[in-house]
Amino acid sequence: MSRDNLYSLPRERVGQFQFDADVANVFPDMISRSVPGYASILSVIEQLAGRFVLPGTNVYDLGCSLGAATLLIRNQAPADVSIHAVDNSAAMIDRLRDKLDADAAAPDACEVHLQLADICDVAMNNASMIVLNFTLQFVPAEKRRGLLQSCFDALLPGGGLVISEKVCFDDPGQQSLLTELHLDFKRACGYSELEIAQKRTSLENTLIPESIAAHSDRLTEIGFSVVAPWFQCFNFASILAVK
Repeated sequence: MSRDNLYSLPRERVGQFQFDADVANVFPDMISRSVPGYASILSVIEQLAGRFVLPGTNVYDLGCSLGAATLLIRNQAPADVSIHAVDNSAAMIDRLRDKLDADAAAPDACEVHLQLADICDVAMNNASMIVLNFTLQFVPAEKRRGLLQSCFDALLPGGGLVISEKVCFDDPGQQSLLTELHLDFKRACGYSELEIAQKRTSLENTLIPESIAAHSDRLTEIGFSVVAPWFQCFNFASILAVK
């Protein structure tokens, strides 16, 4: 796994964060050192797949990046399931395709269909599980409800939607404390102050967080019968919604 040092040298201009080839090359290291609890969330996604994924249905991993969730879901999915891994980054899709080509999956493993596309434009149907693992935060705010409505419409009754996000807080003291704790986590993982500052600048207008309450209220309004925030570590959270 290549180490993330993309922001280790001073830059005259820090551009907008993009999921390009440079990011794809270091993404596993980047996300594990940036998102506390990331491995735990992936482990539970695999567990949830064993509960929610039904024979003959579709699974959608929206914003799949390098397919960490996709590959774990495939471990639990019946052979006649179709997993649709969707991302708008050609670099991510190309690297995931290489991983799938090299993967010695069981002969009866279900099919994984890769799709280079804007997740807001993807037609979905007959879904038993949909995953948005640190994806919705990069979708323009005005498009988020429409995307989630499409997820709800595509899910079968009893189907599950997993949303993991960086979140924000209404209380200034809570926001300040959890932000500092997250920064301490990144420092402990080896990021320098320069790296932290430059990456924060690059994400400033790209990653727009919302509160857990905002996520939960919207999911309830759309029609999910159960909305259960199940994980939080500092300013990162995951929610399970069931149709």
